[in-house]
Amino acid sequence: MTAMTLRIPDEINASIKAGAAAAGLSLNAYIVRAAQRQAVLDSARRLASLGLGDDLGGEGDTL
Repeated sequence: MTAMTLRIPDEINASIKAGAAAAGLSLNAYIVRAAQRQAVLDSARRLASLGLGDDLGGEGDTL
């Protein structure tokens, strides 16, 4: 596991903390899940641009 330091701008700090609390997650877990989700979406968009489909295996997200 790698440790990282993240600087969150003051203007979005409260909304990120509220999102984590609403999801019942620690702030760390919430941010890691958000980063993971974005990485999956970015990869899926790359695949879609190659003509390899435009949905994420039934996860409910489309590109």
